[in-house]
Amino acid sequence: MKGWVLNATDGVTLEIEGEPGRVEGFLRSLQNETPPLAVIDGLQVTRLSPIGYDDFTIRKSVEKDGEFVLVSPDVATCGKCQAEIFDPTDRRFHYPFTNCTHCGPRFTILSDLPYDRAKTTMHKFEMCDACRREYEDLDNRRYHAQPNACPACGPAVWIEPSGTATECGDCIGDPVAVAARLLQDGRLLAIKGLGGFHLACDAENDAAVRELRRRKGREEKPFALMAASVESIERFCEVSSHEQTILRTPAAPIVLLKRRPDSPIAEAVAPGNKYLGVMLPYTPLHHLLLHQPGLLALVMTSGNLSEEPLCRSNDEAKQRLGPIVDYFLLHSRDIEQRCDDSVVRCYPAHNSCLTIPAQPSTMDSMDSQPLPLQFLRRSRGYAPFPVRIDRPLRPLLAVGAELKSTFCFTRDNYLFLSHHVGDLQNVETLDYYHESIEHYRKLFRLEPEAIAYDLHPDYLSTKYAFDQTDLPKIVVQHHHAHVASCMAEHGVEKPVIGVALDGMGYGTDGKLWGGEFLIVTRDHFERKAHFQYIPMPGGDRATREPWRMAVAYLYHTFGDEWIDLDLPFVDDQRVRPWPVLKRMIDQSVNAPETSSCGRLFDAVAALAGLRECVSFEGQAAMELEMCADESVEDSYEIARCTGESDDSAGQLDFRGTLRGIVRDLRSCVPVSTIAARFHRALAATILDQCARLRSESQIATVALSGGVFQNRFLHRLVVQGLDDAGFQVLYHRRLPCNDGGLSVGQAYVADARLKSGNSR
Repeated sequence: MKGWVLNATDGVTLEIEGEPGRVEGFLRSLQNETPPLAVIDGLQVTRLSPIGYDDFTIRKSVEKDGEFVLVSPDVATCGKCQAEIFDPTDRRFHYPFTNCTHCGPRFTILSDLPYDRAKTTMHKFEMCDACRREYEDLDNRRYHAQPNACPACGPAVWIEPSGTATECGDCIGDPVAVAARLLQDGRLLAIKGLGGFHLACDAENDAAVRELRRRKGREEKPFALMAASVESIERFCEVSSHEQTILRTPAAPIVLLKRRPDSPIAEAVAPGNKYLGVMLPYTPLHHLLLHQPGLLALVMTSGNLSEEPLCRSNDEAKQRLGPIVDYFLLHSRDIEQRCDDSVVRCYPAHNSCLTIPAQPSTMDSMDSQPLPLQFLRRSRGYAPFPVRIDRPLRPLLAVGAELKSTFCFTRDNYLFLSHHVGDLQNVETLDYYHESIEHYRKLFRLEPEAIAYDLHPDYLSTKYAFDQTDLPKIVVQHHHAHVASCMAEHGVEKPVIGVALDGMGYGTDGKLWGGEFLIVTRDHFERKAHFQYIPMPGGDRATREPWRMAVAYLYHTFGDEWIDLDLPFVDDQRVRPWPVLKRMIDQSVNAPETSSCGRLFDAVAALAGLRECVSFEGQAAMELEMCADESVEDSYEIARCTGESDDSAGQLDFRGTLRGIVRDLRSCVPVSTIAARFHRALAATILDQCARLRSESQIATVALSGGVFQNRFLHRLVVQGLDDAGFQVLYHRRLPCNDGGLSVGQAYVADARLKSGNSR
């Protein structure tokens, strides 16, 4: 075949000349014989008259104004590169930056398109003759691998102590071997990776893990782990065949796995949790470090202080992480874009529709996978690959929520959901949020026509939207956006029954919603039922102190007599300022009303004696799930509609459920049984309301969304029950059900409103 090919900002252009049969054969092989990471999103073929080319050439990349091409996420080290770094005869033996066209950094080193070395952070490393020959050899797997390097010409790694010292006797020798020895000695390290730093320690060393918690300011939230292989992971976790496949995908996410009873991993890694978040090495540096003798697994948690963005540069890490760690394992390849690790779990096996291929494909590492994934955080390995739908979208920016923040740009058929940004409640993360929006805008040539935002007036993302004075604004209610995000990823436009359960979101009546049953179209929703409003004594303090919600629910259920109930919880609460709380509730002073399902979980967890105060969002609910005995099959009384609220939606009264819980607590029923009965009562309530709404509306499709559906037990009960009842059930497969996917729903709603002429 003769002709040429070039890389452009709108894709790859080829001009191919040859005999007719060979041209057709080429077009078939172009689509059927792709390299491991190739994704052909669309193919346009134009027939031309022969020109008479003498050869085939690769032309210089072309930039076209306003055009863009998709960008690959970072890709875990492939098997061939792994073999090279452990082969003593290979010139890349033990080289921590080995990569090829099948693996390595992409998004995190890219400053602009087209994807050429000059527009990556590798531009300062000039390839040696050997690497240049590989790069220019059409038959070499490093042909046009932009980050290609070797020990003679590429980035280097070194180790140094924290503090002001410039030399240290402990740092002499191979940096990776030294780092491994220090970790075995109980030291804390900051390790520079692909999209930021990790804080690391030996996961079997309880004292080291506790010290890392103390220094990082992370009291109880689980730490992520990294182990060398699936075989290593099986020494401390149960790993199903589906989970093995997910671990080994090119995305290499953190996967939540059930901890073995005899696990040698320190309890302090994930206190009170049945599950551990574990990932496999995804860079050569990780592989080299984890293959050092004596290390079963490492804690590899985000390199930041709690709730701050990841450190990116060496200097920034030394300044911000110096007080936390003893040593730094650094390298000289710059990070262009921060990108935290993705977190997923495997859906329960009962979902018969969830099948996986024998071998994971490239798309399994990105977004259109049939893998049974539930995203808790979608970031490295998946972002910035977009969600593609079958209809074009107006150019928009949706700014997301405030916790688990992401943003979403739309263009053509794509929803460009950002990587995980974090919680916008500190200045550093807010600056990172602004920086990331501008990076996406530049990278994908995105110029939004309007901006979509959450109804909550105090969200910093909402304030960002109003700072964009040149763009029309479209407000989208929080739970409408949740359900719409599920509709978007399934390409659904017909009306659905939406079940949105979460911590809370601002409602159209000014109250805090979170237990919602809606009839939803893309541009409109109708609230049909919700959990009964319960006051939150102390406002935001009630989210950090679940005992307050327990008091509010007891008062709502038993009136003033709750204080005389023969319960351990009540005995503990006698020291609390009940008269003050009672006045707050009765007089509606600093006691906003909420219909939140998350706050109901908090109340039950506190009543059961599991958690009166929390150190991270969702902790009480998570512990209630962890202790539930899933073999228990009976349930408490389910909630029924007791009347209508101001917006004519029915209110679901859980007082019968609370009475059952109190009765069991007084009878010393095991907490594991109480937790299970509560989960089953909640699931039965959801099924009952969906059946009622189907009867009223003739809609038989249910979309589930909101952070509560991260609860594996509840999710299984609800999906199985709806499926058995003949519903079409939509739940999240490519997006987080929590606020991390909210911006996609905002964009989906805003697009529909623009097209219908209703931007309100």
